[in-house]
Amino acid sequence: MQDADLFLELAGIAGVFVGFGALIAVRSGGASDPFEVAYMRGVVSMGLLTVIAALAPVILDRYDLAEHQVWALSSALALVCMVALVGAMARTPEWATTEEPIRSRRLAAVARAAGSLYLLALAVALIVIVAGIAPDLEAAIYFTAVALILLWNAWLLLQLVFRTRLPASE
Repeated sequence: MQDADLFLELAGIAGVFVGFGALIAVRSGGASDPFEVAYMRGVVSMGLLTVIAALAPVILDRYDLAEHQVWALSSALALVCMVALVGAMARTPEWATTEEPIRSRRLAAVARAAGSLYLLALAVALIVIVAGIAPDLEAAIYFTAVALILLWNAWLLLQLVFRTRLPASE
């Protein structure tokens, strides 16, 4: 596989995001409001999804599968993990309370729509690979999907960093 090193680098970057999310949680003495809890969970969950999605084709390639099989199985695994992750997050009590109180209703609606479009685009990209619709582009589409998962993780981490309060001075 020609992109094995790139996928391993993406997995490493995602691991750093997971570490930073955990460090923020520990340093701030734990989450103090639903927003922080939800975004810490998001950073860790999306980081792990990135690691799984980045490592899957590297591992599957070792089994001498056809190229389409590697991309299709990796995409199916990433899709199942993404659906499970979103389903698990939707069942948490913080899910409905992650809107900032200062946000306008219009801005909150735009944020929800953008998140939904992102998840839909990611799911469609992975389904295109599983279905074999664009065989010449499978590697590029999959790499783009993994990069998008990582970028979403970076966005969650950025929001968490800007939201987390400094520890109280003694």
